[in-house]
Amino acid sequence: MNLVVLGADIETPALKQLARHCGAQAIEQIDPAAFRLVGAQRREGVAALCDAAGIDYAFVPAGRRLADFGLFVTDMDSTLIDIECIDEIAGQCGKKAEVAEITEAAMRGEIDFRQSLTRRVALLEGLDAEALDTVYRERLRLNPGARELLTALKALGITTVLVSGGFTYFTERLKAELGFDHAYANTLERIDGKLTGKVTGAVVDAQAKADHLTRIRNQLDLPADRVIAAGDGANDLPMFRAAGFRVAFKAKPVLRAQADCSLNHSGLDAVLKLFA
Repeated sequence: MNLVVLGADIETPALKQLARHCGAQAIEQIDPAAFRLVGAQRREGVAALCDAAGIDYAFVPAGRRLADFGLFVTDMDSTLIDIECIDEIAGQCGKKAEVAEITEAAMRGEIDFRQSLTRRVALLEGLDAEALDTVYRERLRLNPGARELLTALKALGITTVLVSGGFTYFTERLKAELGFDHAYANTLERIDGKLTGKVTGAVVDAQAKADHLTRIRNQLDLPADRVIAAGDGANDLPMFRAAGFRVAFKAKPVLRAQADCSLNHSGLDAVLKLFA
């Protein structure tokens, strides 16, 4: 196993301290902002050491190449993009703080996702559906490195999937913009140009996200160790368990604890530096 560390300013003492802590056999420079600690062992305290040094890290099997993977599945809100769409939609009717509080509790794993979705969507009842377009045009931004990561994955022929507990209005547009092969999310019900405060069809919750990953993985006849999953909150835990390599992007502690790669200071394209 190797430990890859990433950061704009990785100081030599911090690098050597990590190497000693993990029993690494050697330190190899990947580029000015990335180093590989060869033969590192998973040990408690790595996350704390990296946080203290302001750097990111990932444990990667020796010799693993990005081309070895066949499937990449990512969450949308606060992972691929820099907002929680439902919070911004609620902002269009003056309820952002109320909705955001529920969103945060759900992402920390403190309340059931389905319950949180029902409560939050209900608060949108009566809002003009044009508010969705306003959020997409004026609020939604890709997280740093997202476009570069997707471009590289597609160039290698890796199947890409966007799966979200958010809404199809946004996932379908991002699918078209970034070239995802598949996209799954919840559909907001609209009647006469207004949101009804309900979703239609099957709810995409934590288990549904994992089920989509597993179904496509099986269709591609891939083992779990050829799947990368990326997310930021408790709603991504089942999806993480179904994937072989797990990327936590500016994630809640509950998800970071299950991650192979934690990115808190780097863009999503840092994933491209991890593999030999």
